[in-house]
Amino acid sequence: MLRMSVALIALMTAPVVAQADVVGQTFPATLAGHAVIAPNTIIPAPEDAPASLKVSGKYAAGAARVDEVGTIEGTTGGYHGNRGTGLSFPFEGQPAQGFSGFAMERADDGSIIALTDNGFGSKANSPDAMLFFHLIKPDFETGEVARETIFLKDPNKVVPFHIVTEATEERYLTGADFDLESIQRVGDSLWIGEEFGPYLIEAGMDGVVKGVFSTMLNGEEIRSPDHPAVRVPATAGTDYQSQRSGGYEGMALQPGTGLLWAMLEKPLEGAEIPALTVMAFDPESREWTGDSFLFPLAEGATAIGDFNFIDETRALVIERDNGEGDPSLKCEGEATAECFPNPAMVKRIVLIDTADRDENGIVRRIGHIDLMDIADPDGVARLQTVADRDLTGKFTFPFFTIEDVMMVDDSHIIVGSDNNLPFSSGRELDAPAANEFILLSVPELLSAR
Repeated sequence: MLRMSVALIALMTAPVVAQADVVGQTFPATLAGHAVIAPNTIIPAPEDAPASLKVSGKYAAGAARVDEVGTIEGTTGGYHGNRGTGLSFPFEGQPAQGFSGFAMERADDGSIIALTDNGFGSKANSPDAMLFFHLIKPDFETGEVARETIFLKDPNKVVPFHIVTEATEERYLTGADFDLESIQRVGDSLWIGEEFGPYLIEAGMDGVVKGVFSTMLNGEEIRSPDHPAVRVPATAGTDYQSQRSGGYEGMALQPGTGLLWAMLEKPLEGAEIPALTVMAFDPESREWTGDSFLFPLAEGATAIGDFNFIDETRALVIERDNGEGDPSLKCEGEATAECFPNPAMVKRIVLIDTADRDENGIVRRIGHIDLMDIADPDGVARLQTVADRDLTGKFTFPFFTIEDVMMVDDSHIIVGSDNNLPFSSGRELDAPAANEFILLSVPELLSAR
């Protein structure tokens, strides 16, 4: 059983901050490019992978295993009206879907290092979902995205617990082992933040795991209910402190210091303050430094999606609610196939100053752009959005999970979505969401102080 330190208890019981007070200034954004990966993009499993990983999604339908490929239609789930997406599973191979983080430092060939998450949404339903990252090159002239995929594996038995492919030689990692959500490159290593531990994972550019590091805050290990050492019955706040699916959704590499700042997706269990804990890790010493701050969620927001620095102190954070679909098609009363019961409302890129914190450790929000209100005067958008309003000259990003952001230059950022294949829609009522990458012109946001 974990014992809580006085410092950790104080952090979790800090005074409540009103969410509505932290929104800040809204800056304009203009669509400068749009690239798309089709939703049904499937990657063959490596030849030396076990036969059980050649078909994925066999456990994604619920308690009963399904082996026959393409026999279960994906739906948006109860919160989003249980609408069919028109795409069926299990899949022959591994879906490329689930882009859940961008590394600020690119690969040697200039590609963006982009992470795919754990598969089908939980530890229980993803034992046949392989874990991997990509080297991608969005071409905003053609709208296409070049991609090379590298699978993660643990042939040297570095992972400190039993994994799904334990008995194999290559020991490929799966979504029942880790839930990968954030990534950064430091030299020849990739550092990956995940949610089940939550852990930090060090891997080579070849995908081979080098190390797995537990989360430490004020001298205490932070665990989630999915940590391999947590057993039922377990008590929130005692046996685990990180909420389920509340681990490292964002992790930023700080210029100058070389520190990794890992941000939890949700407040710690028992926290009175609606803010997310962000902790510093030194990849050189491979230790937590003990420094931390809090990021306050604005009213209506439920989680963050990604986190990347733009200079030595300022950083971008994706802040979102759990909605999807255009607000003009919000269901009035009972949900039907013609409406969104919980449409997208809070989808932002927030600029913060990590050097400016109040007495409670809460970081200052400088301002944000609204991803539901992007100007598109030149008709750059490649996909249309179903709506009961005129969207001429306007572009929206109405997705449940938006999980990738990085600065390109002093005027532009790239934002990417996680399409939760085959369980999310967003642009249409009855079709699966694509993986979308948008280039945004946001000079006022990036210059704001």
